[in-house]
Amino acid sequence: MPDIKVGPFKQAQGSIVLPGSKSISNRVLLLAALSSGTTTLKNLLDADDTQVMRNALRQLGLRVTDQTGNVCVVEGCGGKFPVLDADLFMGNAGTAIRPLTAALAMQGGNYRLSGVPRMHERPIRDLVDGLRQVGAEIDYELQEGYPPIKIVAANIEINDVVKVRGDVSSQFLTALLMALPLVAKDPVKIEVIGELISRPYIDITLKLMARFGVKVACPDVQSFVIPAKTTDAVYQSPGVLSVEGDASSASYFLALGAIGGGPVRVLGVGSESIQGDVAFADALALMGAKIASGEDWIEVAGVKSANGKLNGITIDCTEIPDAAMTLAVAALFAEGPTRLNNIASWRVKETDRIAAMAKELKKVGAIVEEGTDYIVVQAPPSLSDWQSPADGIDTYDDHRMAMCFSLAAFGPHALQINDPDCVAKTFPSYFAEFAKIVS
Repeated sequence: MPDIKVGPFKQAQGSIVLPGSKSISNRVLLLAALSSGTTTLKNLLDADDTQVMRNALRQLGLRVTDQTGNVCVVEGCGGKFPVLDADLFMGNAGTAIRPLTAALAMQGGNYRLSGVPRMHERPIRDLVDGLRQVGAEIDYELQEGYPPIKIVAANIEINDVVKVRGDVSSQFLTALLMALPLVAKDPVKIEVIGELISRPYIDITLKLMARFGVKVACPDVQSFVIPAKTTDAVYQSPGVLSVEGDASSASYFLALGAIGGGPVRVLGVGSESIQGDVAFADALALMGAKIASGEDWIEVAGVKSANGKLNGITIDCTEIPDAAMTLAVAALFAEGPTRLNNIASWRVKETDRIAAMAKELKKVGAIVEEGTDYIVVQAPPSLSDWQSPADGIDTYDDHRMAMCFSLAAFGPHALQINDPDCVAKTFPSYFAEFAKIVS
């Protein structure tokens, strides 16, 4: 569809079973591939980003079988990919290209990884620098610091602490954590230089590695120690693993429960979740939403204030960079400004999300201020200041832009969202699920 018309809506209520987490799905696909044994993955996300990973693994000689009901069976290779020469297209999937690059650098093969044009603008230098410290040979094909890249067969030798920057993307550290156990003849220490953003995503990585038999020690907040390997097949299949619902995707429905009165319940994440983005519910509570939760569900039933509006907040978004985008649009329905701090990582995502968010919010009448690592959003001053742009809301081939701006249809006007199919990256059925709970 070139565009979709949504709204204006007054109410949201119902429940939604969340698709599997993208972050967990792509991690467990790779860990299952590197394991000895066969792993059955349940509730695996079926979307563009996870199909990119599955197709890459198949090209590398693995048997990856999709079954009905979002079940996928992966026959592990015990740490050694059968194919040592491959040209892999990674789309715009950061959660696929980065850990796979590190794993491939340990294989002693020759590989090329490329993606869509935007992928070739997304940095990978910090990961490559980390891999070069252990002897990996990786060349940039076009622009220094960015894909496409070529990995050349090399002798991996770890003689020192591996250092990696943590302030651009936590995925670089995740990639090293997952790959280095394959070659750890002795314990390997990884040290993060500077700030580590998105720490909850590292916690996901560590918990999943432990499920596959590799326990990483964390002597302090900047250091990680990978144990020496005792067998060639480092990772062991847990047999069956269920992927929890996607907490980032939950944020849109939780916000709907606040803006549209609710109750709206999401099923698949809750107090037992290993994803940092469940903290979005805490941010929404700070804005005055009524929140309840259990082990695997969260529910929002409107707001506490008498005027039915959220209240603006100032919040550090280091821990919830993806879900923080939803707060920016929820701010349209808040009294006072909402300031989101420490969101510099938005600049290097599927699009420059700070610039894109500022531009599109202004189109609907919001007052917006943007900086290098922050955005301040204020609702349109009055009902008459709300706009419905004739050319619609642009989504920049960014799934989160499309999903976030569906919330803006709770303003006084219908809204046109351009290229809604970009949600296929992580949540192909988003607009169908959205339609079920709004009226």
